[in-house]
Amino acid sequence: MDVTEAVANILVEEGVDYVFGFPSNPIFDTGILEEVGIQKIIVRQERTGAHMADAIGRVTAGDEVGVFACQHGPGTENAFGGVAQAYGESAPLVAFPAGYDQKNNDTDPKFNSLVNYQHVTKSCEQLTDPDAVCETVRRAFSAARNGRPRPAVVEIPKDVFYEEVEEFDYSPGSTSTPGADPDDVSTAVDLLLDAENPVIYAGQGVHYAKGWDALQELAELVEAPVATSLNGKSAFPEDHRLSLGAGSKSEPGQLAHFLDECDLLFGIGCSFTDTAYGITVPTDNTIVHSTLDATDVNKDVQADHAVLGDARLVLESMVEEADARLDGPRGRADDVAAEIREVEAAWLDEWRPKLESDETPINPYRVVNEMTEVIDASEAIVTHDAGNARDFIAPFWESPEPLGYIGWGKTTQLGYGLGLAMGAKLAHPEKLCINFWGDGAIGMTGLDVETAVRYDIPILSVLLNNFEMAGYETPFGGDFAGVAESLGAYSERIEDPGEIAGALERGIEKTEEGTPVLLEFITSKETELSRPDLG
Repeated sequence: MDVTEAVANILVEEGVDYVFGFPSNPIFDTGILEEVGIQKIIVRQERTGAHMADAIGRVTAGDEVGVFACQHGPGTENAFGGVAQAYGESAPLVAFPAGYDQKNNDTDPKFNSLVNYQHVTKSCEQLTDPDAVCETVRRAFSAARNGRPRPAVVEIPKDVFYEEVEEFDYSPGSTSTPGADPDDVSTAVDLLLDAENPVIYAGQGVHYAKGWDALQELAELVEAPVATSLNGKSAFPEDHRLSLGAGSKSEPGQLAHFLDECDLLFGIGCSFTDTAYGITVPTDNTIVHSTLDATDVNKDVQADHAVLGDARLVLESMVEEADARLDGPRGRADDVAAEIREVEAAWLDEWRPKLESDETPINPYRVVNEMTEVIDASEAIVTHDAGNARDFIAPFWESPEPLGYIGWGKTTQLGYGLGLAMGAKLAHPEKLCINFWGDGAIGMTGLDVETAVRYDIPILSVLLNNFEMAGYETPFGGDFAGVAESLGAYSERIEDPGEIAGALERGIEKTEEGTPVLLEFITSKETELSRPDLG
Protein backbone atom coordinates (compact mmCIF):
# COMPACT_ATOMS: atom_id res chain seq x y z
CA MET A 1 0.00 0.00 0.00
CA ASP A 2 1.35 3.43 -0.93
CA VAL A 3 0.59 6.73 0.77
CA THR A 4 -2.24 7.55 -1.63
CA GLU A 5 -4.02 4.28 -0.83
CA ALA A 6 -3.38 4.80 2.87
CA VAL A 7 -4.96 8.27 2.81
CA ALA A 8 -8.01 6.93 0.96
CA ASN A 9 -8.48 4.15 3.51
CA ILE A 10 -8.11 6.64 6.35
CA LEU A 11 -10.87 8.76 4.81
CA VAL A 12 -13.13 5.71 4.80
CA GLU A 13 -12.40 5.13 8.49
CA GLU A 14 -13.19 8.80 9.18
CA GLY A 15 -16.61 8.46 7.52
CA VAL A 16 -15.84 10.71 4.55
CA ASP A 17 -18.34 10.53 1.68
CA TYR A 18 -16.92 13.19 -0.65
CA VAL A 19 -13.57 14.72 -1.54
CA PHE A 20 -13.79 18.12 -3.23
CA GLY A 21 -11.15 19.83 -5.28
CA PHE A 22 -9.17 19.89 -8.49
CA PRO A 23 -6.50 17.66 -10.09
CA SER A 24 -3.66 17.01 -10.45
CA ASN A 25 -3.36 15.29 -7.10
CA PRO A 26 -2.88 11.53 -6.77
CA ILE A 27 -5.88 11.36 -4.44
CA PHE A 28 -7.97 12.22 -7.51
CA ASP A 29 -5.81 10.95 -10.35
CA THR A 30 -5.18 7.32 -9.36
CA GLY A 31 -8.80 6.17 -9.15
CA ILE A 32 -8.36 5.18 -5.52
CA LEU A 33 -11.40 7.13 -4.31
CA GLU A 34 -13.68 5.15 -6.61
CA GLU A 35 -12.14 1.92 -5.35
CA VAL A 36 -12.93 2.71 -1.71
CA GLY A 37 -16.41 4.13 -2.41
CA ILE A 38 -15.79 7.85 -1.93
CA GLN A 39 -17.19 10.25 -4.51
CA LYS A 40 -14.83 12.85 -5.89
CA ILE A 41 -16.28 16.24 -6.79
CA ILE A 42 -14.09 18.11 -9.27
CA VAL A 43 -14.89 21.83 -9.32
CA ARG A 44 -14.13 24.57 -11.80
CA GLN A 45 -12.16 26.57 -9.24
CA GLU A 46 -10.34 25.29 -6.16
CA ARG A 47 -11.93 27.87 -3.90
CA THR A 48 -15.42 26.51 -4.60
CA GLY A 49 -14.26 23.02 -3.61
CA ALA A 50 -13.02 24.35 -0.27
CA HIS A 51 -16.35 26.12 0.20
CA MET A 52 -18.22 22.85 -0.40
CA ALA A 53 -16.06 21.08 2.18
CA ASP A 54 -16.69 24.00 4.55
CA ALA A 55 -20.45 23.48 4.22
CA ILE A 56 -20.27 19.77 5.03
CA GLY A 57 -18.82 20.47 8.46
CA ARG A 58 -21.21 23.29 9.19
CA VAL A 59 -24.56 21.76 8.22
CA THR A 60 -23.73 18.51 10.02
CA ALA A 61 -22.72 20.43 13.18
CA GLY A 62 -19.26 18.93 12.89
CA ASP A 63 -20.45 15.31 12.74
CA GLU A 64 -18.74 15.12 9.35
CA VAL A 65 -15.53 16.84 8.35
CA GLY A 66 -15.32 18.12 4.79
CA VAL A 67 -12.25 17.06 2.82
CA PHE A 68 -10.51 18.99 0.07
CA ALA A 69 -7.55 18.20 -2.18
CA CYS A 70 -5.77 20.07 -4.95
CA GLN A 71 -2.74 20.35 -7.16
CA HIS A 72 0.66 21.52 -5.94
CA GLY A 73 1.74 25.05 -6.83
CA PRO A 74 -1.08 27.00 -8.50
CA GLY A 75 -3.76 24.74 -7.02
CA THR A 76 -2.63 25.48 -3.49
CA GLU A 77 -2.39 29.17 -4.32
CA ASN A 78 -5.94 29.24 -5.70
CA ALA A 79 -7.30 27.32 -2.72
CA PHE A 80 -5.81 29.61 -0.10
CA GLY A 81 -8.83 31.90 0.10
CA GLY A 82 -11.24 29.02 0.66
CA VAL A 83 -9.19 27.61 3.53
CA ALA A 84 -8.74 31.08 5.01
CA GLN A 85 -12.51 31.58 4.87
CA ALA A 86 -13.11 28.32 6.73
CA TYR A 87 -10.60 29.44 9.35
CA GLY A 88 -12.33 32.78 9.84
CA GLU A 89 -15.72 31.10 10.14
CA SER A 90 -14.53 28.23 12.38
CA ALA A 91 -15.50 25.50 9.91
CA PRO A 92 -13.92 22.04 10.27
CA LEU A 93 -12.25 20.68 7.16
CA VAL A 94 -9.12 18.73 6.31
CA ALA A 95 -7.17 19.73 3.19
CA PHE A 96 -4.62 17.62 1.33
CA PRO A 97 -2.75 19.97 -1.01
CA ALA A 98 -0.06 18.29 -3.04
CA GLY A 99 3.45 19.65 -2.71
CA TYR A 100 6.37 19.80 -5.08
CA ASP A 101 8.70 16.80 -5.09
CA GLN A 102 10.96 16.86 -2.04
CA LYS A 103 14.09 17.59 -4.07
CA ASN A 104 12.83 21.06 -5.00
CA ASN A 105 10.01 21.65 -2.54
CA ASP A 106 11.74 24.61 -0.91
CA THR A 107 13.13 26.21 -4.04
CA ASP A 108 12.09 29.84 -4.36
CA PRO A 109 9.50 30.88 -5.58
CA LYS A 110 7.65 27.57 -5.34
CA PHE A 111 4.56 27.84 -3.12
CA ASN A 112 5.01 25.77 0.02
CA SER A 113 1.73 25.01 1.83
CA LEU A 114 3.51 24.10 5.07
CA VAL A 115 4.91 27.62 5.24
CA ASN A 116 2.04 29.61 3.81
CA TYR A 117 -1.04 27.97 5.34
CA GLN A 118 0.08 28.13 8.96
CA HIS A 119 -1.74 31.38 9.71
CA VAL A 120 -5.11 30.17 8.34
CA THR A 121 -5.20 26.68 9.82
CA LYS A 122 -5.46 25.11 13.23
CA SER A 123 -2.94 22.43 12.26
CA CYS A 124 -0.52 22.44 9.33
CA GLU A 125 1.96 19.63 8.62
CA GLN A 126 3.98 18.28 5.73
CA LEU A 127 4.11 14.50 5.41
CA THR A 128 7.59 13.37 4.42
CA ASP A 129 7.77 9.96 6.16
CA PRO A 130 5.27 7.53 4.58
CA ASP A 131 5.14 5.48 7.77
CA ALA A 132 3.87 8.55 9.64
CA VAL A 133 0.75 8.84 7.49
CA CYS A 134 -1.64 7.43 10.11
CA GLU A 135 -0.64 9.64 13.01
CA THR A 136 -0.26 12.70 10.81
CA VAL A 137 -3.73 12.46 9.29
CA ARG A 138 -5.23 11.46 12.65
CA ARG A 139 -3.83 14.67 14.15
CA ALA A 140 -5.40 16.69 11.35
CA PHE A 141 -8.89 15.25 11.85
CA SER A 142 -8.57 15.55 15.63
CA ALA A 143 -7.56 19.20 15.31
CA ALA A 144 -10.48 19.94 13.00
CA ARG A 145 -13.01 18.25 15.30
CA ASN A 146 -11.85 19.04 18.83
CA GLY A 147 -12.18 22.38 20.56
CA ARG A 148 -12.98 25.25 18.24
CA PRO A 149 -13.49 23.72 14.77
CA ARG A 150 -11.12 24.98 12.11
CA PRO A 151 -9.24 23.70 9.04
CA ALA A 152 -6.25 21.38 9.22
CA VAL A 153 -3.78 20.92 6.35
CA VAL A 154 -1.59 17.97 5.47
CA GLU A 155 0.69 18.81 2.53
CA ILE A 156 2.03 15.72 0.77
CA PRO A 157 4.90 16.16 -1.72
CA LYS A 158 4.02 14.48 -5.01
CA ASP A 159 6.77 11.88 -4.79
CA VAL A 160 5.72 10.91 -1.25
CA PHE A 161 2.24 9.94 -2.47
CA TYR A 162 3.79 6.95 -4.27
CA GLU A 163 6.07 5.75 -1.48
CA GLU A 164 5.20 2.48 0.24
CA VAL A 165 3.72 2.30 3.74
CA GLU A 166 5.19 -0.63 5.63
CA GLU A 167 2.55 -0.84 8.36
CA PHE A 168 -1.01 0.46 8.24
CA ASP A 169 -3.19 0.46 11.33
CA TYR A 170 -5.65 3.33 11.58
CA SER A 171 -8.48 4.22 13.89
CA PRO A 172 -10.01 7.70 14.26
CA GLY A 173 -9.05 9.80 17.26
CA SER A 174 -11.50 10.55 20.04
CA THR A 175 -13.43 13.79 20.50
CA SER A 176 -14.13 15.58 23.75
CA THR A 177 -16.64 18.15 24.98
CA PRO A 178 -15.34 19.99 28.05
CA GLY A 179 -17.85 21.14 30.62
CA ALA A 180 -17.67 24.30 32.69
CA ASP A 181 -16.51 25.01 36.22
CA PRO A 182 -19.66 24.72 38.40
CA ASP A 183 -18.72 27.88 40.32
CA ASP A 184 -18.51 29.84 37.06
CA VAL A 185 -21.93 28.51 36.04
CA SER A 186 -23.41 29.45 39.42
CA THR A 187 -22.13 33.02 39.15
CA ALA A 188 -23.45 33.32 35.59
CA VAL A 189 -26.90 32.21 36.74
CA ASP A 190 -26.79 34.71 39.62
CA LEU A 191 -26.06 37.53 37.21
CA LEU A 192 -28.68 36.38 34.69
CA LEU A 193 -31.46 36.08 37.28
CA ASP A 194 -30.58 39.39 38.93
CA ALA A 195 -30.79 41.31 35.64
CA GLU A 196 -33.92 43.32 34.90
CA ASN A 197 -33.59 43.25 31.11
CA PRO A 198 -31.24 40.44 30.07
CA VAL A 199 -30.58 39.46 26.46
CA ILE A 200 -29.09 36.11 25.42
CA TYR A 201 -26.79 36.22 22.39
CA ALA A 202 -26.08 32.85 20.75
CA GLY A 203 -23.23 32.14 18.35
CA GLN A 204 -22.15 29.31 16.09
CA GLY A 205 -20.80 27.37 19.06
CA VAL A 206 -24.40 26.49 19.93
CA HIS A 207 -24.69 24.75 16.55
CA TYR A 208 -21.51 22.71 16.94
CA ALA A 209 -22.47 21.75 20.50
CA LYS A 210 -26.03 20.90 19.39
CA GLY A 211 -27.19 23.08 22.23
CA TRP A 212 -30.42 24.16 20.55
CA ASP A 213 -32.84 22.53 22.99
CA ALA A 214 -30.90 23.71 26.03
CA LEU A 215 -30.76 27.27 24.67
CA GLN A 216 -34.52 27.34 24.17
CA GLU A 217 -35.09 25.81 27.59
CA LEU A 218 -32.92 28.43 29.29
CA ALA A 219 -34.55 31.32 27.42
CA GLU A 220 -38.03 30.13 28.34
CA LEU A 221 -37.02 29.43 31.93
CA VAL A 222 -35.52 32.86 32.62
CA GLU A 223 -37.94 34.52 30.16
CA ALA A 224 -35.23 36.38 28.25
CA PRO A 225 -35.18 37.33 24.56
CA VAL A 226 -32.59 35.69 22.31
CA ALA A 227 -30.51 37.20 19.51
CA THR A 228 -27.95 35.34 17.43
CA SER A 229 -24.87 36.12 15.44
CA LEU A 230 -25.12 35.60 11.71
CA ASN A 231 -23.11 32.39 12.13
CA GLY A 232 -25.48 31.40 14.92
CA LYS A 233 -28.65 32.21 12.99
CA SER A 234 -31.17 29.34 13.38
CA ALA A 235 -29.59 28.22 16.68
CA PHE A 236 -32.77 29.62 18.26
CA PRO A 237 -36.04 29.23 16.31
CA GLU A 238 -36.70 32.60 14.71
CA ASP A 239 -40.45 32.05 14.80
CA HIS A 240 -40.28 31.74 18.60
CA ARG A 241 -41.96 34.55 20.49
CA LEU A 242 -38.69 35.38 22.31
CA SER A 243 -36.58 35.60 19.14
CA LEU A 244 -34.91 38.90 18.23
CA GLY A 245 -33.31 37.67 15.01
CA ALA A 246 -29.67 37.83 13.94
CA GLY A 247 -27.19 40.66 14.24
CA SER A 248 -25.31 41.67 11.12
CA LYS A 249 -24.53 44.71 9.01
CA SER A 250 -28.33 44.86 8.69
CA GLU A 251 -30.66 43.53 11.35
CA PRO A 252 -34.24 43.51 12.63
CA GLY A 253 -35.47 46.57 14.48
CA GLN A 254 -36.39 44.61 17.59
CA LEU A 255 -32.82 43.39 18.03
CA ALA A 256 -31.35 46.88 18.25
CA HIS A 257 -34.20 47.97 20.55
CA PHE A 258 -33.56 45.21 23.10
CA LEU A 259 -29.78 45.63 22.98
CA ASP A 260 -30.31 49.28 23.78
CA GLU A 261 -32.54 48.39 26.73
CA CYS A 262 -30.63 45.42 28.16
CA ASP A 263 -28.67 45.59 31.40
CA LEU A 264 -26.98 42.20 30.90
CA LEU A 265 -25.82 40.53 27.71
CA PHE A 266 -25.11 36.80 28.00
CA GLY A 267 -23.07 35.57 25.04
CA ILE A 268 -23.01 31.81 24.56
CA GLY A 269 -20.96 30.01 21.90
CA CYS A 270 -19.83 33.30 20.40
CA SER A 271 -16.52 35.12 20.08
CA PHE A 272 -17.76 38.72 20.50
CA THR A 273 -15.38 39.60 17.68
CA ASP A 274 -15.46 43.27 16.72
CA THR A 275 -16.81 43.14 13.18
CA ALA A 276 -19.10 45.12 10.92
CA TYR A 277 -21.07 41.90 10.43
CA GLY A 278 -22.17 41.42 14.02
CA ILE A 279 -24.06 43.17 16.78
CA THR A 280 -23.03 46.45 18.33
CA VAL A 281 -22.16 45.29 21.84
CA PRO A 282 -23.47 47.76 24.44
CA THR A 283 -20.77 49.24 26.64
CA ASP A 284 -22.83 50.26 29.66
CA ASN A 285 -24.08 46.89 30.89
CA THR A 286 -22.88 43.59 32.32
CA ILE A 287 -21.26 41.15 29.91
CA VAL A 288 -21.27 37.42 30.65
CA HIS A 289 -19.28 35.49 28.04
CA SER A 290 -19.36 31.72 27.62
CA THR A 291 -17.16 30.22 24.92
CA LEU A 292 -15.15 27.09 24.19
CA ASP A 293 -12.11 29.09 23.10
CA ALA A 294 -10.36 30.87 25.97
CA THR A 295 -8.57 33.20 23.54
CA ASP A 296 -11.91 34.87 22.74
CA VAL A 297 -12.46 36.05 26.31
CA ASN A 298 -11.62 39.76 26.65
CA LYS A 299 -10.32 39.76 23.07
CA ASP A 300 -12.48 42.60 21.75
CA VAL A 301 -15.14 42.90 24.46
CA GLN A 302 -14.29 43.01 28.15
CA ALA A 303 -16.31 40.44 30.06
CA ASP A 304 -17.50 40.94 33.60
CA HIS A 305 -17.69 37.16 33.98
CA ALA A 306 -16.58 34.26 31.79
CA VAL A 307 -17.64 30.62 31.58
CA LEU A 308 -15.41 28.33 29.55
CA GLY A 309 -16.88 25.16 28.09
CA ASP A 310 -18.94 23.43 25.44
CA ALA A 311 -22.08 25.50 24.78
CA ARG A 312 -24.55 22.64 25.27
CA LEU A 313 -22.98 21.52 28.53
CA VAL A 314 -22.84 25.10 29.82
CA LEU A 315 -26.48 25.73 28.89
CA GLU A 316 -27.67 22.47 30.42
CA SER A 317 -25.81 23.28 33.64
CA MET A 318 -27.35 26.75 33.70
CA VAL A 319 -30.83 25.33 33.14
CA GLU A 320 -30.39 22.94 36.05
CA GLU A 321 -29.05 25.70 38.29
CA ALA A 322 -31.70 28.26 37.33
CA ASP A 323 -34.53 25.75 37.64
CA ALA A 324 -33.45 24.92 41.18
CA ARG A 325 -33.63 28.59 42.15
CA LEU A 326 -36.86 29.59 40.48
CA ASP A 327 -40.24 28.86 41.97
CA GLY A 328 -42.28 28.68 38.77
CA PRO A 329 -42.55 31.26 35.96
CA ARG A 330 -41.16 34.72 36.61
CA GLY A 331 -44.22 36.30 35.04
CA ARG A 332 -42.58 38.52 32.45
CA ALA A 333 -42.49 36.36 29.32
CA ASP A 334 -45.78 37.72 28.00
CA ASP A 335 -44.62 41.30 28.42
CA VAL A 336 -41.28 40.60 26.75
CA ALA A 337 -42.95 38.83 23.82
CA ALA A 338 -45.50 41.62 23.43
CA GLU A 339 -42.74 44.23 23.35
CA ILE A 340 -40.85 42.24 20.71
CA ARG A 341 -43.95 42.01 18.52
CA GLU A 342 -44.75 45.71 18.95
CA VAL A 343 -41.27 46.86 17.94
CA GLU A 344 -41.10 44.29 15.13
CA ALA A 345 -44.46 45.41 13.73
CA ALA A 346 -43.35 49.04 13.66
CA TRP A 347 -40.10 48.06 11.95
CA LEU A 348 -41.88 45.95 9.33
CA ASP A 349 -44.39 48.73 8.67
CA GLU A 350 -41.46 51.01 7.91
CA TRP A 351 -40.06 48.49 5.42
CA ARG A 352 -43.34 47.33 3.90
CA PRO A 353 -43.20 49.77 0.94
CA LYS A 354 -39.97 48.13 -0.20
CA LEU A 355 -40.98 44.57 0.69
CA GLU A 356 -44.19 44.91 -1.34
CA SER A 357 -42.95 47.33 -4.00
CA ASP A 358 -44.32 47.06 -7.54
CA GLU A 359 -41.51 49.14 -9.01
CA THR A 360 -39.41 48.09 -11.97
CA PRO A 361 -36.60 47.28 -12.04
CA ILE A 362 -37.65 45.00 -9.18
CA ASN A 363 -36.81 46.13 -5.68
CA PRO A 364 -34.60 43.38 -4.20
CA TYR A 365 -36.56 43.49 -0.95
CA ARG A 366 -39.62 42.38 -2.92
CA VAL A 367 -37.67 39.27 -3.99
CA VAL A 368 -36.79 38.54 -0.36
CA ASN A 369 -40.39 39.04 0.75
CA GLU A 370 -41.73 36.71 -1.95
CA MET A 371 -39.17 34.09 -0.91
CA THR A 372 -40.44 34.21 2.68
CA GLU A 373 -44.00 33.63 1.44
CA VAL A 374 -43.32 30.92 -1.16
CA ILE A 375 -40.58 28.86 0.51
CA ASP A 376 -41.12 26.63 3.53
CA ALA A 377 -38.19 27.77 5.66
CA SER A 378 -38.43 24.68 7.88
CA GLU A 379 -37.49 22.53 4.87
CA ALA A 380 -34.76 24.80 3.51
CA ILE A 381 -31.11 25.66 4.06
CA VAL A 382 -30.37 29.22 3.01
CA THR A 383 -27.06 30.97 2.54
CA HIS A 384 -26.00 34.19 0.86
CA ASP A 385 -23.05 35.99 -0.53
CA ALA A 386 -21.19 39.05 0.66
CA GLY A 387 -22.45 42.59 0.24
CA ASN A 388 -26.03 43.54 -0.41
CA ALA A 389 -27.20 39.96 -0.94
CA ARG A 390 -26.41 39.31 2.72
CA ASP A 391 -27.73 42.67 3.89
CA PHE A 392 -31.07 42.36 2.08
CA ILE A 393 -32.00 38.85 3.23
CA ALA A 394 -30.54 38.45 6.74
CA PRO A 395 -33.05 40.62 8.70
CA PHE A 396 -36.18 39.39 6.94
CA TRP A 397 -35.59 35.65 6.50
CA GLU A 398 -36.69 33.61 9.52
CA SER A 399 -35.07 30.21 10.06
CA PRO A 400 -37.18 28.08 12.43
CA GLU A 401 -35.01 24.94 12.39
CA PRO A 402 -31.41 24.40 13.55
CA LEU A 403 -28.82 24.57 10.78
CA GLY A 404 -31.36 26.03 8.37
CA TYR A 405 -29.09 28.97 7.61
CA ILE A 406 -25.39 29.24 6.81
CA GLY A 407 -24.18 32.67 7.80
CA TRP A 408 -20.78 34.10 8.46
CA GLY A 409 -19.37 36.80 10.63
CA LYS A 410 -16.08 38.09 9.25
CA THR A 411 -14.83 39.54 5.99
CA THR A 412 -15.96 37.23 3.22
CA GLN A 413 -14.89 36.64 -0.37
CA LEU A 414 -17.46 37.04 -3.12
CA GLY A 415 -18.69 33.76 -4.57
CA TYR A 416 -18.76 31.92 -1.22
CA GLY A 417 -22.48 31.07 -1.25
CA LEU A 418 -22.57 28.81 -4.32
CA GLY A 419 -20.16 26.25 -2.87
CA LEU A 420 -21.91 26.42 0.51
CA ALA A 421 -25.27 25.64 -1.08
CA MET A 422 -23.86 22.74 -3.10
CA GLY A 423 -22.12 21.24 -0.08
CA ALA A 424 -25.29 21.64 1.99
CA LYS A 425 -27.34 19.84 -0.67
CA LEU A 426 -24.94 16.90 -0.71
CA ALA A 427 -25.14 16.64 3.08
CA HIS A 428 -28.93 17.13 3.17
CA PRO A 429 -30.43 16.04 -0.17
CA GLU A 430 -33.93 16.22 1.36
CA LYS A 431 -33.63 20.00 1.89
CA LEU A 432 -34.21 22.86 -0.54
CA CYS A 433 -30.76 24.46 -0.57
CA ILE A 434 -30.62 28.08 -1.71
CA ASN A 435 -27.81 30.52 -2.35
CA PHE A 436 -28.72 34.20 -2.60
CA TRP A 437 -26.17 36.32 -4.44
CA GLY A 438 -25.48 39.28 -6.68
CA ASP A 439 -23.82 39.96 -10.00
CA GLY A 440 -20.44 40.61 -8.36
CA ALA A 441 -20.44 37.19 -6.70
CA ILE A 442 -21.55 35.24 -9.75
CA GLY A 443 -18.68 36.79 -11.65
CA MET A 444 -16.29 35.14 -9.21
CA THR A 445 -17.55 31.55 -9.08
CA GLY A 446 -20.52 31.41 -11.46
CA LEU A 447 -19.05 28.80 -13.79
CA ASP A 448 -19.33 26.30 -10.95
CA VAL A 449 -23.05 26.21 -11.71
CA GLU A 450 -21.80 23.63 -14.22
CA THR A 451 -20.41 21.62 -11.30
CA ALA A 452 -23.92 21.44 -9.86
CA VAL A 453 -25.18 20.25 -13.24
CA ARG A 454 -22.40 17.70 -13.74
CA TYR A 455 -22.92 16.08 -10.35
CA ASP A 456 -26.72 16.41 -10.22
CA ILE A 457 -26.74 18.79 -7.24
CA PRO A 458 -30.16 20.48 -7.59
CA ILE A 459 -29.73 23.74 -5.71
CA LEU A 460 -31.84 26.89 -6.15
CA SER A 461 -29.63 29.85 -6.99
CA VAL A 462 -31.36 33.24 -6.58
CA LEU A 463 -29.45 36.02 -8.31
CA LEU A 464 -30.01 39.76 -7.92
CA ASN A 465 -28.70 41.55 -11.00
CA ASN A 466 -28.64 45.33 -10.84
CA PHE A 467 -25.74 45.61 -13.33
CA GLU A 468 -23.60 47.22 -10.67
CA MET A 469 -21.50 46.34 -7.68
CA ALA A 470 -23.71 48.30 -5.30
CA GLY A 471 -22.01 50.92 -3.19
CA TYR A 472 -19.02 51.13 -5.53
CA GLU A 473 -20.75 52.43 -8.66
CA THR A 474 -18.91 49.83 -10.70
CA PRO A 475 -20.98 48.91 -13.76
CA PHE A 476 -21.35 45.24 -14.68
CA GLY A 477 -23.12 43.47 -17.51
CA GLY A 478 -24.16 39.99 -18.49
CA ASP A 479 -27.06 37.67 -19.22
CA PHE A 480 -26.52 35.21 -16.40
CA ALA A 481 -29.71 33.26 -17.01
CA GLY A 482 -28.43 32.62 -20.51
CA VAL A 483 -25.05 31.51 -19.18
CA ALA A 484 -26.66 29.16 -16.65
CA GLU A 485 -28.85 27.63 -19.37
CA SER A 486 -25.81 27.06 -21.55
CA LEU A 487 -24.16 25.28 -18.61
CA GLY A 488 -27.12 22.88 -18.35
CA ALA A 489 -29.14 24.46 -15.53
CA TYR A 490 -32.78 25.50 -15.65
CA SER A 491 -32.91 29.28 -15.66
CA GLU A 492 -35.26 32.22 -15.94
CA ARG A 493 -34.75 35.96 -16.20
CA ILE A 494 -37.45 37.86 -14.29
CA GLU A 495 -38.13 41.56 -14.77
CA ASP A 496 -41.78 41.88 -13.62
CA PRO A 497 -42.38 41.85 -9.84
CA GLY A 498 -45.67 40.09 -10.46
CA GLU A 499 -43.74 37.08 -11.79
CA ILE A 500 -41.46 36.56 -8.79
CA ALA A 501 -43.61 34.05 -6.93
CA GLY A 502 -44.35 31.99 -10.04
CA ALA A 503 -40.67 31.84 -10.96
CA LEU A 504 -39.77 30.67 -7.45
CA GLU A 505 -42.45 27.99 -7.56
CA ARG A 506 -41.23 26.74 -10.95
CA GLY A 507 -37.65 26.81 -9.74
CA ILE A 508 -38.47 24.75 -6.65
CA GLU A 509 -40.35 22.24 -8.79
CA LYS A 510 -37.31 21.87 -11.06
CA THR A 511 -35.01 21.23 -8.09
CA GLU A 512 -37.41 18.54 -6.90
CA GLU A 513 -37.04 16.94 -10.34
CA GLY A 514 -33.26 16.94 -9.82
CA THR A 515 -32.22 19.97 -11.89
CA PRO A 516 -30.05 22.86 -10.62
CA VAL A 517 -31.81 26.21 -11.06
CA LEU A 518 -30.70 29.81 -11.47
CA LEU A 519 -33.31 32.56 -11.26
CA GLU A 520 -31.99 35.93 -12.37
CA PHE A 521 -34.00 38.89 -11.04
CA ILE A 522 -33.35 42.25 -12.68
CA THR A 523 -33.34 44.62 -9.73
CA SER A 524 -33.00 48.27 -8.84
CA LYS A 525 -29.85 49.77 -7.37
CA GLU A 526 -31.17 49.62 -3.81
CA THR A 527 -28.77 50.86 -1.14
CA GLU A 528 -30.88 51.32 2.00
CA LEU A 529 -30.20 48.79 4.76
CA SER A 530 -31.96 47.96 7.99
CA ARG A 531 -29.32 49.04 10.46
CA PRO A 532 -31.10 50.62 13.44
CA ASP A 533 -28.83 52.68 15.67
CA LEU A 534 -28.52 51.99 19.36
CA GLY A 535 -30.00 54.83 21.33
